[in-house]
Amino acid sequence: MENAGEILVLTGAPGSGKTTAAQAIASEPGSPKVHLHADDFWHFIKNGAIPPHLPDAHEQNAVVMDALATVAHRFAKGGYFVIVDGIIGPWFLGPFRHLPVPVHYLIMRPALEDAIRRCQTRGGKTLSDPEVITSLYHQLSSLGELETHVLAVDGKTSDETARAVVASVQAGAFRLQA
Repeated sequence: MENAGEILVLTGAPGSGKTTAAQAIASEPGSPKVHLHADDFWHFIKNGAIPPHLPDAHEQNAVVMDALATVAHRFAKGGYFVIVDGIIGPWFLGPFRHLPVPVHYLIMRPALEDAIRRCQTRGGKTLSDPEVITSLYHQLSSLGELETHVLAVDGKTSDETARAVVASVQAGAFRLQA
Protein backbone atom coordinates (compact mmCIF):
# COMPACT_ATOMS: atom_id res chain seq x y z
CA MET A 1 0.00 0.00 0.00
CA GLU A 2 1.40 3.35 -1.06
CA ASN A 3 -0.34 6.25 0.66
CA ALA A 4 2.52 7.94 2.47
CA GLY A 5 1.58 11.32 3.89
CA GLU A 6 -2.11 10.44 4.21
CA ILE A 7 -4.36 9.64 7.16
CA LEU A 8 -7.09 7.01 7.37
CA VAL A 9 -9.61 7.48 10.18
CA LEU A 10 -11.00 3.97 10.55
CA THR A 11 -14.08 3.99 12.71
CA GLY A 12 -17.19 2.05 13.56
CA ALA A 13 -19.09 0.77 16.54
CA PRO A 14 -17.32 -1.37 19.12
CA GLY A 15 -16.84 -4.86 17.69
CA SER A 16 -16.78 -3.76 14.05
CA GLY A 17 -13.21 -4.97 13.47
CA LYS A 18 -11.42 -1.60 13.39
CA THR A 19 -8.34 -2.63 15.32
CA THR A 20 -7.99 -5.97 13.55
CA ALA A 21 -8.16 -4.24 10.15
CA ALA A 22 -5.83 -1.43 11.24
CA GLN A 23 -3.20 -3.89 12.47
CA ALA A 24 -3.37 -5.91 9.24
CA ILE A 25 -3.07 -2.80 7.06
CA ALA A 26 -0.23 -1.37 9.13
CA SER A 27 1.72 -4.61 8.63
CA GLU A 28 1.41 -4.58 4.82
CA PRO A 29 4.45 -3.86 2.67
CA GLY A 30 4.76 -0.52 0.94
CA SER A 31 5.05 2.91 2.44
CA PRO A 32 5.94 3.21 6.13
CA LYS A 33 2.85 3.07 8.34
CA VAL A 34 1.76 4.13 11.80
CA HIS A 35 -1.21 2.70 13.69
CA LEU A 36 -2.66 5.09 16.27
CA HIS A 37 -5.22 3.38 18.49
CA ALA A 38 -7.52 6.17 19.69
CA ASP A 39 -8.37 4.32 22.92
CA ASP A 40 -4.74 4.74 23.99
CA PHE A 41 -5.16 8.51 23.92
CA TRP A 42 -8.04 8.32 26.42
CA HIS A 43 -5.99 5.95 28.57
CA PHE A 44 -3.21 8.54 28.74
CA ILE A 45 -5.48 10.48 31.13
CA LYS A 46 -4.59 8.99 34.49
CA ASN A 47 -6.53 11.19 36.91
CA GLY A 48 -9.96 12.67 36.23
CA ALA A 49 -10.75 10.59 33.16
CA ILE A 50 -14.42 10.48 32.20
CA PRO A 51 -15.66 7.52 30.14
CA PRO A 52 -15.79 9.04 26.62
CA HIS A 53 -19.36 7.87 25.91
CA LEU A 54 -20.78 9.96 28.80
CA PRO A 55 -22.19 13.45 28.12
CA ASP A 56 -19.84 15.03 30.70
CA ALA A 57 -16.84 13.93 28.63
CA HIS A 58 -17.38 16.47 25.83
CA GLU A 59 -14.48 18.82 26.73
CA GLN A 60 -12.15 15.90 27.49
CA ASN A 61 -13.05 14.27 24.16
CA ALA A 62 -12.36 17.49 22.26
CA VAL A 63 -8.86 17.66 23.80
CA VAL A 64 -8.20 13.99 23.03
CA MET A 65 -9.33 14.37 19.38
CA ASP A 66 -7.22 17.48 18.93
CA ALA A 67 -4.16 15.65 20.32
CA LEU A 68 -4.86 12.61 18.14
CA ALA A 69 -5.25 14.71 14.97
CA THR A 70 -2.05 16.63 15.80
CA VAL A 71 -0.03 13.43 16.26
CA ALA A 72 -1.53 11.85 13.12
CA HIS A 73 -0.67 14.97 11.11
CA ARG A 74 2.92 15.00 12.36
CA PHE A 75 3.45 11.38 11.33
CA ALA A 76 1.80 11.99 7.93
CA LYS A 77 4.02 15.03 7.40
CA GLY A 78 6.97 12.75 8.16
CA GLY A 79 6.03 10.48 5.25
CA TYR A 80 3.98 7.82 7.01
CA PHE A 81 0.58 6.44 6.11
CA VAL A 82 -1.32 6.90 9.37
CA ILE A 83 -4.19 4.67 10.42
CA VAL A 84 -6.24 6.17 13.24
CA ASP A 85 -8.44 3.45 14.70
CA GLY A 86 -11.22 4.30 17.14
CA ILE A 87 -14.80 5.36 17.68
CA ILE A 88 -14.55 8.70 15.93
CA GLY A 89 -18.00 9.91 14.99
CA PRO A 90 -18.64 12.80 12.60
CA TRP A 91 -18.91 15.07 15.65
CA PHE A 92 -15.16 14.48 16.25
CA LEU A 93 -13.98 15.19 12.70
CA GLY A 94 -13.30 18.93 13.07
CA PRO A 95 -9.58 18.61 13.93
CA PHE A 96 -9.06 16.12 11.07
CA ARG A 97 -10.95 18.14 8.44
CA HIS A 98 -8.59 21.07 8.83
CA LEU A 99 -5.37 19.12 8.34
CA PRO A 100 -3.34 20.02 5.22
CA VAL A 101 -2.93 16.34 4.23
CA PRO A 102 -5.37 13.89 2.60
CA VAL A 103 -7.70 12.36 5.20
CA HIS A 104 -9.86 9.32 4.50
CA TYR A 105 -12.86 8.63 6.76
CA LEU A 106 -14.20 5.08 6.68
CA ILE A 107 -16.97 3.75 8.90
CA MET A 108 -17.03 -0.03 9.25
CA ARG A 109 -20.56 -1.35 9.78
CA PRO A 110 -21.23 -4.95 10.79
CA ALA A 111 -24.62 -6.28 11.89
CA LEU A 112 -25.37 -5.04 15.42
CA GLU A 113 -25.67 -8.60 16.75
CA ASP A 114 -22.20 -9.41 15.40
CA ALA A 115 -20.70 -6.31 17.03
CA ILE A 116 -22.23 -7.18 20.41
CA ARG A 117 -21.09 -10.81 20.16
CA ARG A 118 -17.53 -9.82 19.25
CA CYS A 119 -17.32 -7.39 22.16
CA GLN A 120 -18.65 -9.91 24.63
CA THR A 121 -16.24 -12.66 23.54
CA ARG A 122 -13.11 -10.48 23.69
CA GLY A 123 -12.84 -10.45 27.46
CA GLY A 124 -10.51 -8.25 29.46
CA LYS A 125 -11.40 -4.62 30.14
CA THR A 126 -13.03 -4.04 26.78
CA LEU A 127 -16.52 -2.66 26.38
CA SER A 128 -19.10 -5.44 26.62
CA ASP A 129 -22.32 -3.72 27.78
CA PRO A 130 -24.90 -4.34 25.01
CA GLU A 131 -26.73 -1.08 25.81
CA VAL A 132 -23.61 1.05 25.34
CA ILE A 133 -22.59 -0.88 22.20
CA THR A 134 -26.10 -0.46 20.77
CA SER A 135 -26.12 3.26 21.56
CA LEU A 136 -22.74 3.79 19.85
CA TYR A 137 -23.87 1.66 16.92
CA HIS A 138 -26.95 3.83 16.43
CA GLN A 139 -24.92 7.02 16.74
CA LEU A 140 -22.82 5.80 13.82
CA SER A 141 -25.89 4.74 11.82
CA SER A 142 -27.40 8.14 11.12
CA LEU A 143 -24.62 9.92 9.26
CA GLY A 144 -26.36 12.13 6.71
CA GLU A 145 -23.89 13.06 3.95
CA LEU A 146 -21.24 10.80 5.50
CA GLU A 147 -23.38 7.70 4.95
CA THR A 148 -21.40 7.33 1.71
CA HIS A 149 -18.33 6.63 3.89
CA VAL A 150 -19.77 3.35 5.23
CA LEU A 151 -18.20 0.02 4.38
CA ALA A 152 -20.53 -2.88 5.18
CA VAL A 153 -18.48 -5.68 6.75
CA ASP A 154 -21.26 -8.23 7.32
CA GLY A 155 -20.03 -11.72 6.55
CA LYS A 156 -16.50 -10.59 5.64
CA THR A 157 -13.45 -12.26 7.13
CA SER A 158 -10.83 -10.01 8.70
CA ASP A 159 -8.63 -10.44 5.60
CA GLU A 160 -11.49 -9.56 3.26
CA THR A 161 -12.29 -6.52 5.38
CA ALA A 162 -8.68 -5.30 5.36
CA ARG A 163 -8.48 -5.76 1.57
CA ALA A 164 -11.74 -3.84 1.11
CA VAL A 165 -10.45 -0.99 3.29
CA VAL A 166 -7.17 -0.81 1.34
CA ALA A 167 -8.98 -0.85 -2.02
CA SER A 168 -11.32 1.91 -0.87
CA VAL A 169 -8.45 4.12 0.32
CA GLN A 170 -6.46 3.57 -2.87
CA ALA A 171 -9.54 4.49 -4.93
CA GLY A 172 -10.10 7.64 -2.83
CA ALA A 173 -13.65 6.45 -2.15
CA PHE A 174 -13.81 7.78 1.43
CA ARG A 175 -11.65 10.88 1.23
CA LEU A 176 -12.91 13.80 3.32
CA GLN A 177 -13.31 17.20 1.80
CA ALA A 178 -11.75 20.00 3.88
